[in-house]
Amino acid sequence: MKHNQSMNQRDAIYLATGKRISERLDESLNALPHDVLERLKSARSLAVQARKKTHAHTQTSIVHAGRSAAMHLGWRGREGWNPLFSFFALLALMVGLVSISVIQEELNTQELADVDTELLTDDLPPSAYTDPGFAQYLRMHQGD
Repeated sequence: MKHNQSMNQRDAIYLATGKRISERLDESLNALPHDVLERLKSARSLAVQARKKTHAHTQTSIVHAGRSAAMHLGWRGREGWNPLFSFFALLALMVGLVSISVIQEELNTQELADVDTELLTDDLPPSAYTDPGFAQYLRMHQGD
């Protein structure tokens, strides 16, 4: 409760400060020469036009909240495209993850099949590989 009150007080102070600054700027505006006012007006219109052009570009922001974070890809173009873009991005992510899973499964299956083939086509029976004496024999003759 105290946190909200301090936030409201801080917001009120910021608002009052902004109003005072705005009033001072308005007062000093009347003291400027006409040619300076025209240049400022022209610069402002150019800035507004440039802002409108960049307004349609994608804006990315990351929001942190405790231990979690969210990424927002704001798109200021047509409003209907944003959900469509999000859907296709999610679909591409899912297809990629499923493809990786299938490829990994296929590689693991192939490796197991290769080991099984080697074991079954070898001269030694599979039970020889579990014999402790055979393991000792391999350690002794590893350099040969």
